Amino acid sequence: MEEAKGQTVSWYGWGGSEPRNTWIEKVLTPRLKERYDITLDLVGMDINDILTQLSGEMQAGVSEGTIDFIWINGENFYSTKKNGYLWGPFCEYLPNFNEYCDKDAADNAYDFGSPTEGFEAPYAKAQMHLWIDSASHPNPPRTLQEFTAFCKENPGKVTYPQPGDFTGTGFIECLIAGVVGKDEFEKLSRMTDPTTEEVKAIVDPGLEYLRSLNPHLWNQGATFPADSATVRSMFADGELVLGMGYGSPQSDVDNGALPKTVKPFLLDTGTVGNTNFMAIAQNAPHKAAALVAINEVMSPQMQLDQYKELGNISVLDMEKLPAEDRAAFEGIELKGSELALDELLGARVAEAAGPVVPLIEQLWLDEVVGK
Repeated sequence: MEEAKGQTVSWYGWGGSEPRNTWIEKVLTPRLKERYDITLDLVGMDINDILTQLSGEMQAGVSEGTIDFIWINGENFYSTKKNGYLWGPFCEYLPNFNEYCDKDAADNAYDFGSPTEGFEAPYAKAQMHLWIDSASHPNPPRTLQEFTAFCKENPGKVTYPQPGDFTGTGFIECLIAGVVGKDEFEKLSRMTDPTTEEVKAIVDPGLEYLRSLNPHLWNQGATFPADSATVRSMFADGELVLGMGYGSPQSDVDNGALPKTVKPFLLDTGTVGNTNFMAIAQNAPHKAAALVAINEVMSPQMQLDQYKELGNISVLDMEKLPAEDRAAFEGIELKGSELALDELLGARVAEAAGPVVPLIEQLWLDEVVGK
C-alpha cells in the first residue's frame, strides 16, 4: 500500500522471548524497511499492561492511540473484541492470508473458542512441550501413570507455573485432557457461555489427578512458582527435573542456558496447542502500515524463516504453497532438541475456549493448590 510508505508502525507484545525479539530486529525489521519503507517499532510489554494502555486510551476517546498492532491470544482477544477495542475485520486485505491459509480451519477461525471473524491474523502455531535432561533421565514419562511415578521418584523437583500464567494453565490442561480424554476435554473449546458447574463436570477427574500429585511436588503443592520464567530458571539451575513451554527448549540449548542433553517429549494423551495471532487496535494511527507488516509476517519467506530460526509451526497450508516453498519447509533439518511437525500435530489437543479458561483457573485455585 502506497499509504504505508514512510510510516513507523508499532508492534506491541510480550517481550520475554529473546530469540523472537532478535528475529524481529534482525530479519523482519530490515525486510519491512527495504521492501516497503516501513519502520517497525517493537514494544515489549506484559499483555496486561498493553490492554490497560489500550483500554485507557479507548475509554478516554483518544482517536489516534499509541498502539498499532498487538500479539494477542485467547481470553484477551475475546474481551478486547467484545469491548470494541479492535479494528476490523481486516484479514480480507491480506493477500498471504487469502492465498496460503486455510481460512476455515479451526486454528484460524477460532482463538480459544472465540470466532476470529477477520479481527485476527495468525502468525505462528505453538504447542506445549515437556522436557527433561536425557543424561540423568533417559526415559521420559509418556503416560499419566508414568508421570505420577516420575514425580514420586523425584520428590520436590517437579512443579509448574501457577495457572493464570499462560504456560501454567496450558500444562494443567494437558494433564486434565489426559485424564478425561481428548474428545471430552475438547468440549471445552466450543463453550461460549459456560457455567462453573458445566466446566467442573468435565474437568473434575482431572482436578482429582492434580491433587494427587501435590504431595510429591515442589513445596508439596502448597504454593507454585508465579510464572513460566521462574520455572525455566529453576529447571536450568537443576532445582527442577521437568521443564515445559509452548515450543521446544532448542533456543535455550542454542544460547547455552541448557545442555544439549535436554530433550523435549509429549504425553501419549497429547498436549494442548494454540495459534498466535496479531490484531490491530481500533484507534491504531498507522493501520495501512500495520496491514503491510502483518501480511509480510505471514509470507512464505518469513514463515519459513520463523520455522527455521525459532521453531514456530507455520500457519500456512502446505498444500496451498507453490512447490518450491513447500520443498523449502520440508528441507529444514531438525535440531537435537526439536520434535517433528507430524509428531506434534498428531498429538495436538484443542485448548479450552476463552470464557472457560478463568473458570478452570479458579477451580484449580479452589480445589487443587494446597489441597
